[in-house]
Amino acid sequence: MSLNLRGTWSIFTRELMRFLRTAFQSVLAPVLTTSLYFIVFGAAIGGRMPALGGVDYAAFIIPGLVMLTLLGETTSNASFGIYMPRFTGTIYELLSAPVGVAETLIGFVGAAAAKSLILAAIILTTARLFVPYHIAHPFLAVVYIMLVAASFSLFGFILGVWADSFEKLGIIPVLFLTPLTFLGGTFYSIDMLPKPWSTVALFNPIVYLVSGLRWTFYGQADVHFGISLGITFVFLAVCVTVISIIFKTGWRLRD
Repeated sequence: MSLNLRGTWSIFTRELMRFLRTAFQSVLAPVLTTSLYFIVFGAAIGGRMPALGGVDYAAFIIPGLVMLTLLGETTSNASFGIYMPRFTGTIYELLSAPVGVAETLIGFVGAAAAKSLILAAIILTTARLFVPYHIAHPFLAVVYIMLVAASFSLFGFILGVWADSFEKLGIIPVLFLTPLTFLGGTFYSIDMLPKPWSTVALFNPIVYLVSGLRWTFYGQADVHFGISLGITFVFLAVCVTVISIIFKTGWRLRD
């Protein structure tokens, strides 16, 4: 059975246009936030911090800042994208249209991933204004960012199906995802933590995501890149499985 490319493209462009319609907010917010992080952590604190693994502190936090914005924005965009059709009732038009699960996921997840790549490019461009940096493995960096974006787009899709109110829509990103990202080595290496906290930090899944992206930048990380990549693939597979069950059973989609 071939994909309905026109249906997939329609979902993709609709979601991407929604992002572009709020481009002022979607673009300005990451730029301002990233700038403030560099002013506070890069200039004020970074000047007193030693180089970590031979990498200047201001440059060291760049992968963490990219991941911080990537996880939050990707999850929020994907969850809002599927929640609004449920909220307005237009989800039934989507369910009755000649598009399958694959087309729906490719459209929604592809758009969310595209938005994330745009945001990552904006953050990296903004970072260049504050500190020189290099990317040791640019191809792997792009692939890894896309993999993480796809995974958390799927996670956001699940969140948007699960939520039955705008309040619930923000619970996971605000109360769990953002704190875990801050505690996931965004602004430090977990090797800097005393025992037993350095061991406890390994139970935070965000540590592996930040560590994986940092390795693509500087060739060094708290956790082996293979482990980070493997955990990301496992999370991706779990999300795909959950979504396939949601579409198969119609949970919260046809209610």
